[in-house]
Amino acid sequence: MSNLIERIQQLKKDRRAVILAHNYQLPEIQDIADIRGDSLQLSREAAATDADVIVFCGVHFMAETAAMLSPEKTVLLPALDAGCPMADMITADQLRELKAKHPDAIVVCYVNSSAEVKAESDYCCTSANAVSVVGSLPKGKEVIFVPDQYLGQYTAEQTGRDLILFSGHCPTHVRITEKTIAAAREEHPEAKVLAHPECTRPVRQAADEVLSTGGMCRFAASSDATEFIVATEIGMVHRLATDNPDKRFYPVARIATCPNMKKTNLEMLLWSLEEMRYRITVPPEIRERAIDAIERMVRISA
Repeated sequence: MSNLIERIQQLKKDRRAVILAHNYQLPEIQDIADIRGDSLQLSREAAATDADVIVFCGVHFMAETAAMLSPEKTVLLPALDAGCPMADMITADQLRELKAKHPDAIVVCYVNSSAEVKAESDYCCTSANAVSVVGSLPKGKEVIFVPDQYLGQYTAEQTGRDLILFSGHCPTHVRITEKTIAAAREEHPEAKVLAHPECTRPVRQAADEVLSTGGMCRFAASSDATEFIVATEIGMVHRLATDNPDKRFYPVARIATCPNMKKTNLEMLLWSLEEMRYRITVPPEIRERAIDAIERMVRISA
């Protein structure tokens, strides 16, 4: 293992590469990464580095976003088949059909989507800023929110807006139920429950806090509580425990595992750096339109 890590570190220097790891990645991938975080945060931080190569340990849409924000850099995805089921639930054609039914609507697209879908959208959003993005839009306008219906529900609840929702969802988060929360509370009665807004409404209602992964990091660090039940993908527990060694974090259930987020291992990371595979690119005409939606979101968040 140590030899493997040494080889990765040496190749990283040779390639002038930066390694990014999403919060849901395997512990050993998180530990070797230069930057950990959510997908958009990782892409923006990588764009600010002087690296020539970005190795994105995550899923396909994340590497696409990095490629759009850093078109001058080489973006690699070690596991080419690491997709996102939610992102795959909507296509650009489906979004165009929905827009045709609501021609005056503003389209807000969750960052967990393809570049082609982003290009058909007016604004992007993350789980952290969906409420502020939607809340900033003109009150008299219809708003289409894609693809995650549960983040859309949460955003509608928080803003009071009547959103036109698509039927997408995250299979990992919908496996978490209110019964799962109740069982975890029974096992850890003193723990606070932190749930991701991609969870269903009953789970969100059963939680103490509804937070993005970045929000979970900030809340755990600042809270007086010392025990937490983490109702999101299981990889988040490692991130939180590493950052807060004096506190205890419990996965809500072992079933809350995204197989795609677990596809990248150290061997694949090494091979990616050795062979410079797999390079992810976005056609310029798609990138230009998708970047507009991302930049509108960034201006609101700023």
